[in-house]
Amino acid sequence: MLKILKNLKQSWISVLLIVLLLCLQATVDLELPNYTSKIVNEGIQSSGIENVAPKIISKKDMDSILKFTEDDEEILSKYSIASSENLEKSQEKLLNEYLENDYNSEEIYVIKELSAEETEELDNLMLEPIIISQTLPNEEMIAEFKAQIENMQESIKEQTGIAFTKVLYKNAGVNIDSMQMNYIFITGLKMLGLATITMTCGITIMMLSSRVGAKMSKTLRDKVFDKVLRFSNKELREFSTASLITRSTNDIQQIQQLLSMLFRTVVYAPIIGIGGIIKVMNQSNSSMAWIIGGAVIVILLTVATLFAISMPKFKKLQDLIDKLNGVAREILTGKSVIRAFNTERREEKRFDGANIDLMKTNIFVNTTMSIMMPALMLIMNGVSILIIWIGGHNVNQGIMQVGDMLAFIQYSMQIVISFLMISIISIMLPRASVSAKRIMEVIETEPSIKDKDEVKKLNPEKKGLVEFKNVSFRYPDADTEILEDINFTAEPGKTTAIIGSTGSGKSTIVNLIPRFYDVTGGELLVDGVNVKDLSQKELRNAIGFVPQKGVLFSGTIESNIKYSDSEMSDEKMIESAEIAQAVEFIEGKEKKYQSEIAQGGANVSGGQKQRLSIARAIAKDPEIFVFDDSFSALDFKTDSALREALAKRTKNKTNIIVAQRISTILNADKIIVLDDGKIVGQGTHEELIKNNETYREIALSQLSEEELNLKDSKINNEEKGGE
Repeated sequence: MLKILKNLKQSWISVLLIVLLLCLQATVDLELPNYTSKIVNEGIQSSGIENVAPKIISKKDMDSILKFTEDDEEILSKYSIASSENLEKSQEKLLNEYLENDYNSEEIYVIKELSAEETEELDNLMLEPIIISQTLPNEEMIAEFKAQIENMQESIKEQTGIAFTKVLYKNAGVNIDSMQMNYIFITGLKMLGLATITMTCGITIMMLSSRVGAKMSKTLRDKVFDKVLRFSNKELREFSTASLITRSTNDIQQIQQLLSMLFRTVVYAPIIGIGGIIKVMNQSNSSMAWIIGGAVIVILLTVATLFAISMPKFKKLQDLIDKLNGVAREILTGKSVIRAFNTERREEKRFDGANIDLMKTNIFVNTTMSIMMPALMLIMNGVSILIIWIGGHNVNQGIMQVGDMLAFIQYSMQIVISFLMISIISIMLPRASVSAKRIMEVIETEPSIKDKDEVKKLNPEKKGLVEFKNVSFRYPDADTEILEDINFTAEPGKTTAIIGSTGSGKSTIVNLIPRFYDVTGGELLVDGVNVKDLSQKELRNAIGFVPQKGVLFSGTIESNIKYSDSEMSDEKMIESAEIAQAVEFIEGKEKKYQSEIAQGGANVSGGQKQRLSIARAIAKDPEIFVFDDSFSALDFKTDSALREALAKRTKNKTNIIVAQRISTILNADKIIVLDDGKIVGQGTHEELIKNNETYREIALSQLSEEELNLKDSKINNEEKGGE
């Protein structure tokens, strides 16, 4: 998984921005419960009074308070008499904002601007004197009353002090309702601002995460596709086409979905979880912290149990998708054969088997996931009920305030949700890890056929020369050789034909020339250079290869013929089509060369497909032509006309033809006869028909003795006429 995530470096600016925004969002989210607590405690319960030390106090009340403290000078130093010469602008604004009537300059004290530390110090100095002065005990009771105050809970002592401060404000003529509404309005605006920041961060994070995920997916698809294009037939057989398609689509999609939540889980969840725990522990009353600890333990146990049950199924899921894709692809490819043999029911059952296996596994995984969410929600709701139950008793006993309880609920939900997010990602991670492993298997697989660090150039003095020297070949992991001791030379200006029974190795020989496979013994030389010493690009540029099965690409007839060079002239394209005997059916189409070709050439016949494939190779104009049984779908008349036109165009080229029909290779300059992976004869048709029993058997299996003699006579007459 870490190897996959290394691809994020191309989006490092977006990733850094996401991390910074997540940190900002988490910090803001952790502050919101404090404001909820303030609105309830200070805004509603305390009428907007934040501190015990009043901001405005009458001279009479101040004198009364100072009787019960020894810190009178220190307290007075924090206030100013409300006369015009003593007041600062902030104090004057305070008086105008809260006093219901015009103030008497000799009767009002106004608090100075203080720092948070100075305000807290003043609260501590005035708390006890305010409570004592407002209860008005006689002198004999003061000592006893002080002792009672010392034994009070801090929260009760603070609430009592603020309750008496409210009386002091009323005595000074302060509009308590205005103070309360002002406090709630300002605090509400702050909360709205924080919520707006959170919303903006959330939207931006999702947008950036989507972009990062999409860009990562594109990069991975590019890498997988680029690697697959460089795979030899060996690697393609090992992975299978269905599996490579799944890895390029479904597996990469799993990584993309993971990325959309990964940053939020890795960055946001820990900050919220740890930050929430710290906030709870720093509250004035943290006696309910054990509830959160218990909830986290239950969540982890629940997730661990579900994780242990579902993990094996996650690993199996991708393999089942591969299997379903493989079965579906095979059925769709072979639908004509299936219909011909009336085996639709059998194939439906086979598809149903793969489909049902995938369905059962998906149901199991989804059931596990569906159990997890209600279980975790039950835990969250249980935590809320427990906090309200215990918190309600604490509020009733004066141990904590209602706002603190609400803040505690919010913090507990944030902590539980952070662990919930980690739990969800822990469920997604196994499947994504399996997908990441499958993707990396493709990316890290080195093609068995690759260029050397230092490559050679084709030798222009031996242009078109193809030499097999003691070549042998076996497929990967095979026990026996497919080809043994293959020795022959294909020369420019001549046609070399290869014939043999089915499975004798004809196609394997021509697949070695463009290095679709590498020889396992001996040497294969093109233009006098070992193909292993050439770059694959240069080697294949010199070869026009027409495969046994004609392959066309979606597009037009023009785009298929001009496949080697999109800038090719129309004259050259038409000439190639004429040589390949394709003009007749092309001109018969309404759009001619602009006629659409469906994927795989599904809308043209087998013979038309072969002729277009041949035209594509001719248009490339290479020095070596390789036809791998490329005339099998043509009738004898078209075959003959095509070979005649081809001979004129390729008279200076090297022609290598694999054929099943004797009639196709009668005029070849050299015929290679294969049997069970070995050459059992070389020569012209006349030489082989007289001296090679294998060739003669093949010839007689297709033509009668009279036809062979007639054809031989015709060939001899043509040769004498040519002389």
